[in-house]
Amino acid sequence: MPADHAAAYAPHRASLVTGLVAGLALRGRTAGPRRPPTARRTPVRGRRVTAPRPPRGSGVRGLYERARRAWDRPLTAYYLILGASLLITVLGLVMVYSASQIKALELSLTDTYFFRKQFLAAAIGTGLLLFASRVPAKLHRALAYPLLVGTVFLMVLVQIPGIGHSVNGNQNWIYLGGPFQLQPSEFGKLALILWGADLLARKQDKRLLTQWKHLLVPLVPVAFMLLGLIMLGGDMGTAIILTAILFGLLWLAGAPTRMFVGVLAVAAAIGVTLIRTSENRMARLACIGATEPGPGDSCWQAVHGIYALASGGWFGSGLGASVEKWGQLPEPHTDFIFAITGEELGLAGTLSVLALFAALGYAGIRVAGRTEDPFVRYAAGGVTTWITAQAVVNIGAVLGLLPIAGVPLPLFSYGGSALLPTMFAVGLLIAFAREEPAAKAALAMRQPGLGAKAGVSWKSMRRRVKKRPSGER
Repeated sequence: MPADHAAAYAPHRASLVTGLVAGLALRGRTAGPRRPPTARRTPVRGRRVTAPRPPRGSGVRGLYERARRAWDRPLTAYYLILGASLLITVLGLVMVYSASQIKALELSLTDTYFFRKQFLAAAIGTGLLLFASRVPAKLHRALAYPLLVGTVFLMVLVQIPGIGHSVNGNQNWIYLGGPFQLQPSEFGKLALILWGADLLARKQDKRLLTQWKHLLVPLVPVAFMLLGLIMLGGDMGTAIILTAILFGLLWLAGAPTRMFVGVLAVAAAIGVTLIRTSENRMARLACIGATEPGPGDSCWQAVHGIYALASGGWFGSGLGASVEKWGQLPEPHTDFIFAITGEELGLAGTLSVLALFAALGYAGIRVAGRTEDPFVRYAAGGVTTWITAQAVVNIGAVLGLLPIAGVPLPLFSYGGSALLPTMFAVGLLIAFAREEPAAKAALAMRQPGLGAKAGVSWKSMRRRVKKRPSGER
């Protein structure tokens, strides 16, 4: 090529080489793994541009994280208490109808006699639950002393001949006329919880709970007075539940281990004395783990409860198809309704009932642990102790692991006197769950205008609550 032509093409060669180098560099830069598309989009008029969500975890870990976030929502306790108590009550009505038909016919009554009474009690209890869930804690505290005084007055009336009546050897009933009767000791559990919670809350505000005399007096003497009135009627089962409530309140109040053990030792000594001095209670204690009725059929009820559970299998014999309720198992619709549930609904049914009580107990513990109000903590803890302890005593007796104490399964067994105060107590838990700061903000956000007016969200409230001391032990 001539020199003049080479000189003419030199600038073009330089630009060509430069472009080739730039292209190779760009190719090397994009040769790696591709990145996900950028988060930015071209804004379109009338559309809202949102940032992309981070990729969610996959597999078991991702499922666990999503379940944990759902479990930690502010309204979880509220929905657990409401849903579990409603399901237990409805299932209890179904099982009361199924378990009480034969008993009602034996007494020459209609087959729906016990169901209708239980349904009426559940309707009244629903009103009490709604009332308790809507009124503020101040009104609950104001009701504590009148409820305690009224309960003590009724428990004294029970011991007066001609007014109190005996059922199954226990004199703890007052007839209200017709087929209705009242057991005041059931209301004594609720009275002790409300009064004890108010007492301990006022003493905590004055910083008096660090002194043992203020921790024990007058809580323990009043509880022992209630226990004495109950034991005069011979109701050992209710006395056990009341003792559990007392220990629950003392534990929540931060009683020292020495004091706690001391009160427990005194209660145990009294309990052992009462058991050893009664042939009936000694016979019940001897029936733990029994597989045969024994001499004189002393363990008949305990053994036939095991028979009912064993014959149910995985999914039961079918609703209404129980054999043990045909005169074999005493008290099939009250103390031993869990055995009929196992026979007709099987292991699946009994495990469902246990899961509902576990959910209710967890929600109560969560409410008591996350509040800053001392009264709410003591009252929620007392109610949770009451329901869970009574469920454990009843189910343990049916399974043959504990002596038969004669206490009903909460919200499940037949008995209006037991159902009414229990549903009121569940209403207390619902009210306390609604009053949590994060739950209150979440409920406000669901009402039109209230969330925007408040200018807060439940997520921000939850972050604030986490910074506060929870009060959990």
